[in-house]
Amino acid sequence: MAKVKRQTSVDLEKLKMSGAGRAMAVLTSGGDAQGMNAAVRAVTRMGIYVGAKVFLIHEGYQGLVDGGDNIKLAHWHSVTNIIQLGGTVIGSARCKAFTTREGRLAAAFNLVKRGITNLCVCGGDGSLTGANTFRNEWSGLLQELVEKGRIVDTMARQYSHLNIVGLVGSIDNDFCGTDMTIGADSALHRIMEIVDAIMTTAQSHQRTFVLEVMGRHCGYLALVSALASGADWLFIPEVPPQEGWEDRMCARLEASRSGSRLNIIIVAEGAIDCNGKPISSAYIKDLVGKRLGYDTRVTVLGHVQRGGTPSAFDRILSSKLGVEAVVALMEAAPDTPACVIGLSGNHAVRLPLMECVEMTQLVQQAMNEKRFSEVVKLRGGSFENNWNIYRLLAFKKPAQIKTEFSIAIINVGAPAPGMNAAVRSAVRLAIAQGHKVYAFHNGFQGLADGELFEMEWHTVAGWTGQGGSRLGTKRTLPSKCMEKIVSTLKTYSITSLLVIGGFEGYHGVLELFEARRLYEELCIPMCVIPATISNNVPGTDFSVGADTAVNAAMEGCDKIKQSASGTKRRVFVVETMGGFCGYLATTTALAVGADAVYIYEDPFNIHDLKTNVEHLAEKMKKDIQRGLVIRNEYCHAHYTTDFIHKLYSAEGKGIFDCRVNVLGHLQQGGAPSPFDRNFGTKMGVKAMQWLSEQMTDNFRQERVFANSPKTACVLGLNRKVVAFTPVSDLKEITDFEHRVPKDQWWYHVRPLLKMLAKYQTSFSEYVPGSLKHVTQRSLSVDNGF
Repeated sequence: MAKVKRQTSVDLEKLKMSGAGRAMAVLTSGGDAQGMNAAVRAVTRMGIYVGAKVFLIHEGYQGLVDGGDNIKLAHWHSVTNIIQLGGTVIGSARCKAFTTREGRLAAAFNLVKRGITNLCVCGGDGSLTGANTFRNEWSGLLQELVEKGRIVDTMARQYSHLNIVGLVGSIDNDFCGTDMTIGADSALHRIMEIVDAIMTTAQSHQRTFVLEVMGRHCGYLALVSALASGADWLFIPEVPPQEGWEDRMCARLEASRSGSRLNIIIVAEGAIDCNGKPISSAYIKDLVGKRLGYDTRVTVLGHVQRGGTPSAFDRILSSKLGVEAVVALMEAAPDTPACVIGLSGNHAVRLPLMECVEMTQLVQQAMNEKRFSEVVKLRGGSFENNWNIYRLLAFKKPAQIKTEFSIAIINVGAPAPGMNAAVRSAVRLAIAQGHKVYAFHNGFQGLADGELFEMEWHTVAGWTGQGGSRLGTKRTLPSKCMEKIVSTLKTYSITSLLVIGGFEGYHGVLELFEARRLYEELCIPMCVIPATISNNVPGTDFSVGADTAVNAAMEGCDKIKQSASGTKRRVFVVETMGGFCGYLATTTALAVGADAVYIYEDPFNIHDLKTNVEHLAEKMKKDIQRGLVIRNEYCHAHYTTDFIHKLYSAEGKGIFDCRVNVLGHLQQGGAPSPFDRNFGTKMGVKAMQWLSEQMTDNFRQERVFANSPKTACVLGLNRKVVAFTPVSDLKEITDFEHRVPKDQWWYHVRPLLKMLAKYQTSFSEYVPGSLKHVTQRSLSVDNGF
């Protein structure tokens, strides 16, 4: 059985003692962002869970100033069934009154008369700056209220300190210190849905489309959209084009038309040239039409980017950050600085609020002063990495001088969305470096049978947004056809191997590595890009395809829940894929607010099942109308999906009825999510750069000979660090029987799932956020991917 790392624990009893008798409030402010409702739900339920009174402040700071019915005591069920909703159910408003001392005095009175001294604000940097000002003035505001006779002195002493914690809600992802802000991933989903739709019509008519996306001061959405769609040209405010860009762009569009029927240009609404002059989508349209005579259309996406249901990432992010916000509030002392809860890697961190705000403002100052090279670095490592890879792929051309190297690329295991994006970027970079690239159909079996074709630059045009595997894939391991694989490698003089696939891809490269002692043809650099919806490859936190699968499962569950909207008291048992790995089931359950989830890594027995049924039955007797139970396909040999369905049906008789749904292969299908397109593209580039380096370093006497363990690796993303880990090192931490790593990083989110479903649970596996300072130095050394 896969073991799970024991994490630093949180003392739940101490938290409950801290929360008992305390009052806290949550508000959303500024522009809305998908995922805010998930944050409100998490803050509310975690607050109630630790014994605090929780108030919902409607209409943002305006509701805080106006008071009255805008500030309402919340109950557990106040936030039921809101996790899947876009926008914010408690409303958001820009409030001029709060920018004045009189407005903040009214807000302080409205809080203190309810005993509220803990405030969680979800908004942008303006909203969070206002919260910090409010906190700094708190004691003075209370003193003024005493002097005016509105509160008594004892009340002022009792509520003498205000704790503030911020959550960043912004689709622009423009807040320094955090990897992602709430809403940014969902906005990317909306953009890519439209890009995919536009590509089909553009291809039909051989058109050029200019897409304008949001981003008045930050080009994150435009940049990631361009990378994920393979756009021909990109305009962002952080990197204004130099003089003469019109000629270069038109030349680029002409060149890309060879082998393609469309052009895509993506423009951030705040795009400028090097002189600070705005570059409009209309100007670009007229330019292309006049210079090239192309049929060119403009699409301005506008507020559609803010709308729609939040993505799985945003729901999970908001839930994690919301829970951490309450923990931070309960642990805060009078001298604790106001903090923002951000994301670093896949963990919540606490960031000093004003450090983040000051660095965010420093970015704008650098832009105003046209220090653009500094701006890109101040945006953080992830932004800089995205820009460098987009530039690398967009402006590379096939090399005129060829090298001696020949690279084989195969897909192994089940298809995973994003595989094609990884193949595309790897192929184009390899050809740009002068290498010959062979693609083999059907994995290791195709490699053995010589099912190959040589890849050309335009072979992979349009592959980024395509699901499945264009190369075809099989689960066959090399041990079944080793001699034939060696023969193929020798016949075509293969000097390196790129494997894009799941557990079988890793296992297969391990077999090839171990066979090097028998066959010198296998002494070539080999790299595995993990690509599987199960996310079960050792050596990486995330696999290409897993994000798309979680979104597919989440959307299925949303529809299943909605189907029962006219039915009273119904429980659904939903089976997900994932093999023996519970990642897909656990993250889907957190994204849809499931009542229970069963996975292999967390053993359970009939008593646990009975407890879950009784717990759900008690909830269904009151306000809950629908229940959702998620089961991983191989979580238990005997407690099958059918068994759990029958058990819930029998034990819930008279209280609720039960239905079963097996999601099946819909989790593998469909277009890849923005994350998987971006992730696959970047992994393909990193893998090919590494293979080129290894081939060069190990080229001796007219041949490549690489027999070191460091030349057969899995390319993984661990927190924010991209690492090449030898497959031989990963062997010791792999459970080959169940095809999973022995250590599962994601297990620490399970207490959140149980707590948000109202189970009395231990927080011994919960990883509390650590304090991380945000400075120019910390941003400059951030190696975000």
